Amino acid sequence: MCGRLSQYRGIHDFVDALSMSNPLANSVGEQPLGRYNVAPTTRVALLRLDDGVLHADLVRWGWRPHWAKDRAAPINARVEKVAHGPFFRPIWPHRAIVPIDNWFEWVDEGSPKKQPYLIRRKDGRPSLCAGIGQFSAEPNEHDGFVIITADSVGGMVDVHDRRPVVLAPDLAREWLAPTTSKEQAEQMALNLGEPSEAFEWFRVGVSVGNVRNQGTDLITPQVENSR
Repeated sequence: MCGRLSQYRGIHDFVDALSMSNPLANSVGEQPLGRYNVAPTTRVALLRLDDGVLHADLVRWGWRPHWAKDRAAPINARVEKVAHGPFFRPIWPHRAIVPIDNWFEWVDEGSPKKQPYLIRRKDGRPSLCAGIGQFSAEPNEHDGFVIITADSVGGMVDVHDRRPVVLAPDLAREWLAPTTSKEQAEQMALNLGEPSEAFEWFRVGVSVGNVRNQGTDLITPQVENSR
């Protein structure tokens, strides 16, 4: 997963996709997010469950433990290692759902610039990505999150060899539930992510490469090359 995504719907659209009846503590706002080109290190809307309340917060995309000051904060964590490696072990129990409209990957097709592709669900629903992070009641500089990624399969591997672990709504609710053990969560992430057949991908304009660019033109397919 290259590290660029879109969140343009409103947080209530994402909550509706998750279909949870818990009370909502919304610090994101009521308006559509309108963010078509979200880059790492920026604050991203995510959903987490705390004491029976579903929290919608803006949290920095990227996290590292306090002792890892010699490297940039990763934005993703490999599902094969995340549950057991010392780097992410402190935040493995702190699960969240990162709801996104789509994500982008760049492919070398022989042109001077790599070709960006947009990947999204075929059914038009948001992608509910499995994430973990450090979350505080009063946000601070140490808070952050990573998206869990798995190997790509099927045709999606032609776009990128890694993809976020996207969960169906019932599994996303289970991912957030405090009654779900760490072992159960690991098996979900390893084995129950949505298959590549649930997604579509197509070329988009190269302007998405500039993080300052926003707008619907960034997610408009180049029709003649769409899949």
